[in-house]
Amino acid sequence: MNVQSAVLDRYSDGAKEVQAALCCPVSYDQGLLKQLPQEIIDKDYGCGDPSRYVRSGDTVLDLGSGGGKICYMAAQLVGKHGHVIGVDMNDDMLALARKYQPEMAKKLGSDRVKFVKGHIQDLALDVDAMEQYLAQHPVRSAHDLTALHKWQHQQRTRTALIADNSVDLVISNCVLNLVHDDEKKQLVEEIYRVLKPGGRVAISDIISDELIPEKLKADDELWSGCISGAFQEQEFIQRFLDAGFLAVAYDKWEANPWQTVDGIEFRSATLTAQKGAATPCMDRGHAVIYRGPFSSVSDDEDHIYPRGERMAVCERTFKLLTEEAPYKDHFIGIAPNQLCDAVAWCAPTGTRRPATETKGAHHSGDSCGPSSCC
Repeated sequence: MNVQSAVLDRYSDGAKEVQAALCCPVSYDQGLLKQLPQEIIDKDYGCGDPSRYVRSGDTVLDLGSGGGKICYMAAQLVGKHGHVIGVDMNDDMLALARKYQPEMAKKLGSDRVKFVKGHIQDLALDVDAMEQYLAQHPVRSAHDLTALHKWQHQQRTRTALIADNSVDLVISNCVLNLVHDDEKKQLVEEIYRVLKPGGRVAISDIISDELIPEKLKADDELWSGCISGAFQEQEFIQRFLDAGFLAVAYDKWEANPWQTVDGIEFRSATLTAQKGAATPCMDRGHAVIYRGPFSSVSDDEDHIYPRGERMAVCERTFKLLTEEAPYKDHFIGIAPNQLCDAVAWCAPTGTRRPATETKGAHHSGDSCGPSSCC
């Protein structure tokens, strides 16, 4: 089976005529949709709404941007100082998205969206540039193929389509499942590469409750229909953990399956995650208290936080737990009135911060005002 050909053909058809079988019911922000051309709305195929995670000023990368619906929604949210990049491999979908760029730029007040041709599992390779190279240097021999590989390596390293550490938020809507299993590890690693330190992920996709057997994976129709290439639910999370992501979580989870095939349930879910900050662990006297309700929790760096205990943390971990979703609602942060001299240190699991070291310190995450009683 040629997965890429099956997917390209299916979505080329979808750019020309509406393909109802590719849609999951999704409730989108009607205010954002009001600005979009009806053709883009009609020919969008997704299973969630990752635009909900966009912040003002973000540089957003949409993987498998299709006709551009989520890109144009995100462009309204990033504001005049933000940017949106859509990556897709399908010429017909790119043509649909680009068709409305002048109209949308006028509505938005600036041209803050661009669409580029590339593989989402290889975000460094500029496919438009490669096709221009091939037009001038056709591959007719082993020597030509070696020259192409050399050109690809130079292009990836010198002028990557999406540069390292350049994106605030990576989003995707029902596309990761279209990538061949052999390339899924590279796909997640590429997402990590392009994100800035502290960058975020919001991926809406179809997941399965069981591993998918080979007989289903061999079915072209099921693969291009977002079924056979779906991540198994635990595998999806583990892939992002293995790549180094923190705070990996299912933020949205559809209770009812979208489809059931051979007894396997396929449902829509939205995974969120964060790339860690590129700063060393420095102890400056910070502490956190896990609120509960569980007896204890552990983070992705194996720190353990017993309920109600004043735990010592480095400054980087303190900021992560008290300023970033989804952690901040679960922790009380205690920042010292006077920061200690920075000491390179990562708290061994179970390290408490004595109350004598934090008296008079500022407590963040309080539900009451600084001088009020609850």
